[in-house]
Amino acid sequence: MTEPGPLLEADPLVERYLEHVRVEKRLAQRTVELYALDLQKLQAHCAQAGVALTAVHNTHMRRWVAQMHSAGRSGRGIALILSGWRGFYTWLGREGLVPANPVQDVRSPKSAKPLPKALSVEEAVQLAAYRGDDSAGGAALQARDRCITELLYGCGLRIGELTGLDVAASAQARGWVDLQSGEAHVLGKGSKRRSVPVGSKALDALREWLAVRGDFAKEDPALFINQRGGRLSPQHIRVRLKQRSQQAGLATPVHPHMLRHSFASHVLQSSGDLRAVQELLGHANITTTQVYTRLDFQHLAKVYDAAHPRATLSPGKAAGKK
Repeated sequence: MTEPGPLLEADPLVERYLEHVRVEKRLAQRTVELYALDLQKLQAHCAQAGVALTAVHNTHMRRWVAQMHSAGRSGRGIALILSGWRGFYTWLGREGLVPANPVQDVRSPKSAKPLPKALSVEEAVQLAAYRGDDSAGGAALQARDRCITELLYGCGLRIGELTGLDVAASAQARGWVDLQSGEAHVLGKGSKRRSVPVGSKALDALREWLAVRGDFAKEDPALFINQRGGRLSPQHIRVRLKQRSQQAGLATPVHPHMLRHSFASHVLQSSGDLRAVQELLGHANITTTQVYTRLDFQHLAKVYDAAHPRATLSPGKAAGKK
C-alpha cells in the first residue's frame, strides 16, 4: 500500500492547534509550516482509513508507520512526523477531545547508522601532497596547513587532539609530537592518553612548519597558531581544510573527521587488523571501530565489481542464481 497524499484543506482542529503553537508557544514560522505538512499527512491517512482525527487508535498509528516505512520514508523522517503528531494529540488531550494519546509508545523503525565519509586513498594522498602557492596566505600558512593535513590523515587524530598539541612536552601540555621517536602523544576522549606513530611525510611537514612557525609565534605554547600567535580553534581548521580541499581539486569538501575516517579505513584495508585500528583511534569499545569493516567491505566490493570476470551479477544475486 502506498503512502496517501496530503490533503489541501486543514481540519478545523488542525487549524486551532497550529494557531496554538504559533501564538501561545511562539514557534518559528518555518516550524509551524512543517507541523502543518505533517498534520496534512495525518489527515490523509485518516481519510483513507475512514476514521476521524479524534477516533484514531494506537493500532492505526502502527499501521501508518508501517505504510510510511514500506513507501521508503526513513526512520528519522518517520520519527519527526510522529513527534509532530504526538504534540497534536497531547494538545487534543488537554482540550478533552481524546481520551488517550494514540501516538504514545509508537516508535519509528530504526535507521541504519550512516557510514562515515572517507576519501579514497588517491584523494587523501592528493590532498596531503598538495602544495598551494604563497598567494593563498603565505608560505608559513601553507606549511602549517600542510602539516595539519598530514597529521590528521597520517595519525587519525581528532580535531580536539590536534588543537591540543603543544610545541614541546611539559606537565601542562595536553599533547605533543616527539620528532625523535616519531610519535604523537595526545589526550583523547575521557582524558585518556595514547601514543600513535607519525609517518615520515608528516614528520617532514612538521619540521617544515616548525622552521617558519617563528613568523607567528609569541608566547603561546600551541603547536598550531594563527597569525596573531594564538592557538588555532577547531572552527578555523575546518574552514582552512575545506578551502585546501577545494584548491587541491577534490570534488568533496573535506572536514577534519573525514581524514580520521580515511586514516582508519585505509589502515584497515591494508592490515585487516581491527584491534590495531581501535588502539590507534583511541576507541574504548571495539564496536565503535567495527563500522570501518563496512567501509572495508564496500572497498572490496568495488574491487570485485571492477576486476572479477563474473562480476556482472552482485555476489548476493550470483549466489542465489542456480
